[in-house]
Amino acid sequence: MSASAGIPFLDLVTPHLELEQEFTAVFKEALDTASFIGGPAVENFEREFARFCNVGFCAGVSSGTAALHYALVAAGVRPGDSVITVPNTFIATAEAITQAGGVPEFVDIDEGTYNLDPALLLGYLEQECHSGRHGGCRISRRTGRPVTAVVPVHLYGQMTDMDAVLEIAEAHNLIVVEDACQAHGAEYFSRRANAWKKAGSIGKAAAFSFYPGKNLGACGEGGAVTTDDAEIARKVKMIRDHGQAKKYYHDIEGDNGRLDAIQAGILRIKLRYLTKWNDQRRQCVAVYSEVLAPLASHVILPGEPSWSRGVYHLYVVRHQGRQGLQVHLASKGIGTGIHYPIPLHLQKAYRHLSYREKDFPISEGVAAEILSLPMYPQLRPQQQKQIAITISEFIQSKAVPAAVTMSAGV
Repeated sequence: MSASAGIPFLDLVTPHLELEQEFTAVFKEALDTASFIGGPAVENFEREFARFCNVGFCAGVSSGTAALHYALVAAGVRPGDSVITVPNTFIATAEAITQAGGVPEFVDIDEGTYNLDPALLLGYLEQECHSGRHGGCRISRRTGRPVTAVVPVHLYGQMTDMDAVLEIAEAHNLIVVEDACQAHGAEYFSRRANAWKKAGSIGKAAAFSFYPGKNLGACGEGGAVTTDDAEIARKVKMIRDHGQAKKYYHDIEGDNGRLDAIQAGILRIKLRYLTKWNDQRRQCVAVYSEVLAPLASHVILPGEPSWSRGVYHLYVVRHQGRQGLQVHLASKGIGTGIHYPIPLHLQKAYRHLSYREKDFPISEGVAAEILSLPMYPQLRPQQQKQIAITISEFIQSKAVPAAVTMSAGV
């Protein structure tokens, strides 16, 4: 793919063509056995993904949204509880909270990682909540509801500072459920454990999405819950299958959230390549760091703390003239994205929560500047150099010549 032919934001064609024969075999096996829902294909994937995440259990479900919804319910979130998360994320994070019967409450992000800021989480619990009688839970002054859980989001494939989150959660009786939907294979160095830990292995449970564009993506929808808690895994598997303990015996009212066998088979194949693909993404990051370094005074590049090994689901930069830069890149055939243009607390869907502008200034400031550049394992260094050249052209076109500046000051 040449730069003159354009550089797509995402390439979903190449890896699927490369693995076409293996995928075809999955489809043929499903046809030959008429095994379309559940069964060995799903069970094998669950076992292998649990091993990949270094956890005891995995439950495949129909989407990342379903995964987070079921994980929250199975972990103990009750109808009417307040659940803390960040406004700088995809709406599915908050949707899952409301679907679990909870009410989302937001805490602002760390500007360096774009993830939950533990200091602001602690400040919220100590200043915006008071002690209650609900099992030691803090009570939100905003809603009057018990605050029972927190959902840190490992956004863009970058880890949240989980040791700090866990310490705060333990002190305030919070359930921790990771939103790892963009973090397949990301790692966090836990000072508590003195070891690197995989995303999805740190909280009480975690949710993953296998939407096609993810680092590990299905050829359709899919998701999974990971956990070391056997009871949580059992509950998730009941919820996903209409609350059945066994066929037609329903212990609870559940949902239709099962993972298709064909998707599980495809994911099982792709899982074999995931570590390699993540390594290739990190190689792309190294190239971006080199070719964009001369523009660092104009474009803010992603940061990575020493305790994080990100997998760069997205490569997100910041520029004050984001809209113009995006238009210029598009004019040169370079695809980009914005993840995400409006923080959740300002979305129409959550107007009833009565948040206002400037409630979360970091998220709001970031949302006005972020731009996702092309990022996928097949991205070539020459393409990245072309992207850097194009960004440089835009910046130079907006620069005020020195002579003009001097004459204006006379």
